[in-house]
Amino acid sequence: MRVLIIKTSALGDVIHALPVLDYLHKASPGIVIDWVIEEGFKDVLEGNPLLNKLHVLSTRRWRKSPFTGQTRSEITTLWRELRSNRYDIVFDIQGNFKSGLIDLASGAKLKVGFPLKLQQEKINSFFTTKKVPLSASDDHASLRCLSVVSAPFERPYQDAEYSTDIAFSNHDSSEAAGLISELEAGPKVLFHCGTTWQTKFWTPENWSKLGTRVCLTFPGSVILFTWGNESEKTTANIIASHITGKTHLIKRLPLKTLAALFKHVDLVVGGDTGPVHLAAAVGTPTVSLYRSSDGSESGPRGKRHIIVQAPLPCTKCFKTSCPKDAECRESITVDAMFTGVSKLLAARSPS
Repeated sequence: MRVLIIKTSALGDVIHALPVLDYLHKASPGIVIDWVIEEGFKDVLEGNPLLNKLHVLSTRRWRKSPFTGQTRSEITTLWRELRSNRYDIVFDIQGNFKSGLIDLASGAKLKVGFPLKLQQEKINSFFTTKKVPLSASDDHASLRCLSVVSAPFERPYQDAEYSTDIAFSNHDSSEAAGLISELEAGPKVLFHCGTTWQTKFWTPENWSKLGTRVCLTFPGSVILFTWGNESEKTTANIIASHITGKTHLIKRLPLKTLAALFKHVDLVVGGDTGPVHLAAAVGTPTVSLYRSSDGSESGPRGKRHIIVQAPLPCTKCFKTSCPKDAECRESITVDAMFTGVSKLLAARSPS
């Protein structure tokens, strides 16, 4: 059986979909799986032994230069590659207009996708031939992806753990180990304070208070900082400067090296952001805070992961800006975050 998975973006969403690979191989031994992914997120999937091939989209570049010969050539080549593979089933777990066009391009007769209420763009329903109804137990993004790919098979997907690891090279592993070897022995807690929406941030003051409390409570601790852009780097430096204890700013790393680094730390703390989901994918415990988004729906799952949701009645609003932003940030207390951090650090394996 040859199948195509369409999950093009974003980082956290692609990571949530990773369990479908392990599920499909267990449900249909010998299955061949290809995946359509945006080029900015292909590192999550490259080298994965459960995948046969990646079809890479360059949507952002194509939109900037839609009429150039290169764009037309790349789109035509992609269309022909999709058609030539003669997929038995397409699983559309993106659910928007773009993924619908890929459904069409595949030429597959059976195109399985989300029900109307879960589609990012309702027009997607015109392109899929089978909509999988939502079960009450499908209360997380990963489970919803599994529900779609399980539809043609008899194997249940609930109450099981599936592999989500990220493949990285020996070079990535060596570089990450080298960065950690520069630090003194002791618990290593990594803070990733940046994220996308304004309504997903926490306050720099509370980050500093949390870092200080970790360092004072767990002797020998070092707080590591990762960042994705210059603004996040500046904020990380400000937070670190107000922490009483050891801190270390990590240089900006490629995604696979960052994944390797996460394997060497005891805990990753952050908001609703891709690096937190990446840490969870490679098996590192996480504590994450949620304000405008829903941690129960999109946060890391399992006993090694703790979600702190804003207690305001308007939490999970999914707004990208809000006049109550400051109040919402402060509603997540240092005590609440430290309780999670303390619990997971106390449970860590001795080094």
